[in-house]
Amino acid sequence: MEGVLTPEIWIAVAEKTGIEALRRTTRDEPDYDVLMRGRLALLAEHGLRLSDIQAVIGSLRPLDGALEFVRGLRAMAPLVILSDTFEQFARPLLAQLEWPTLLCHRLVVEDDRVVDYRLRLPDQKRAAVKAFKALNYRVIAGGDSYNDTAMLTEADIGYLFKAPAKVRAEFPGFAAFDDHPAFLEAIREAVDAG
Repeated sequence: MEGVLTPEIWIAVAEKTGIEALRRTTRDEPDYDVLMRGRLALLAEHGLRLSDIQAVIGSLRPLDGALEFVRGLRAMAPLVILSDTFEQFARPLLAQLEWPTLLCHRLVVEDDRVVDYRLRLPDQKRAAVKAFKALNYRVIAGGDSYNDTAMLTEADIGYLFKAPAKVRAEFPGFAAFDDHPAFLEAIREAVDAG
């Protein structure tokens, strides 16, 4: 979701709070637990609460062209967003994208403080794609970060979207796109090819 359809939430929080270390994302750190433990420590150190993060999220808008992209996808096939975001973060952005289905994780919150996180299950993006394939769905997947590459590999077809150069270099087998119209056209061609 983030980086493909919406801005990166943690980067937006970093910009709002001035906590530069929160700019680190899955584009930078392939180990999600290392990334999240660092984020939780920063939230505690700076006294940031869930409501502070949600206020930043409430000010965000989908990326240019994202809503039209989502509409185009939904017109040709079922759309499920597999994300490492959290249920407590996503609602304002999902509303602006006309409520696509989102499968993601959950934060553990005590008195408005984010104290931990719970993965839906380990490697949930790859597991979800594998489950869809077991149901005889053909899966076309797109993502932008290290945490998407297992999903892209498991999918029948995987694409990178606005991925950083180092991710593209490490995973040259995935076609890469930088704008929604070209990405949508590639998916349309893949759907039509059956």
